Amino acid sequence: MRGSAPTPPARTLQSQPYPMTGMTPDYGKNGHWNVSWRFMPLAVVIVGLLAGYAMGWHHYLSLTFLSESQIALKSLVADNPVLAPLGFVVLYALAVAFSFPAASILTIFGGFLFGWLFGGMLAMLGATAGATAIFLTARTVCSDFVRKRMCGRVGKLSEGFEKNAFGYLLALRIAPFIPFFMVNIAPALFHVRLSTYVAATFIGIMPGAFAYAWLGQGCDSVLLAARDAGQQVTIRDLITPQITIAFIVLALVAILATIVKKAWASRVQ
Repeated sequence: MRGSAPTPPARTLQSQPYPMTGMTPDYGKNGHWNVSWRFMPLAVVIVGLLAGYAMGWHHYLSLTFLSESQIALKSLVADNPVLAPLGFVVLYALAVAFSFPAASILTIFGGFLFGWLFGGMLAMLGATAGATAIFLTARTVCSDFVRKRMCGRVGKLSEGFEKNAFGYLLALRIAPFIPFFMVNIAPALFHVRLSTYVAATFIGIMPGAFAYAWLGQGCDSVLLAARDAGQQVTIRDLITPQITIAFIVLALVAILATIVKKAWASRVQ
């Protein structure tokens, strides 16, 4: 009809950013987004994890390796006072980003090599950087896919998590019985802000980082005794029941704070 607004071309849809990522989708010749590029970060993580195990890198992320190489590692740190801490942070971030189950071991390494305070801080930096990388990867790959299929109780859980994301994440980070890599991925399924994720991760892992670094600083005698006896050292040989109970209490405190905050907000409304 004369005077009617022209119909926008179909290709203007390409200018709309993809939900949750802020990236412009890549459309193919038929006008459909090329989803193969979306799964590239996940593919890199999986290939890196498999390659690491295939090359035997996981053997170096153990207390047995620390026991056998403690003198050489301490000499390396003493000879490289700047590069050694930076290298440790990068190694820690890569291990977390590729989901190697070695966060506790590496934190013990940090305490043993750099002392509980400095080693704990380095572990927090590396863990937060690696966790952020895997969070962004998971959010890019599956957030919108899962979000569209959420309904019922799962949808309500999503809404509750989003409203109290910081408190929930804080409790999950402190809890000693929840695998670190699971907490890295789970928030990506919801609308959790990157700043909230980073802040809750950095603060939430603080008690565990300093506790494990403190264990690492004082594990010389345990490592020496195990090496002389020809036995392998495990984290159970270092962790006391008191430390485990302390982690559980901290997690319960974080959960209680979240519940109180939610109850107070509903009462005010």
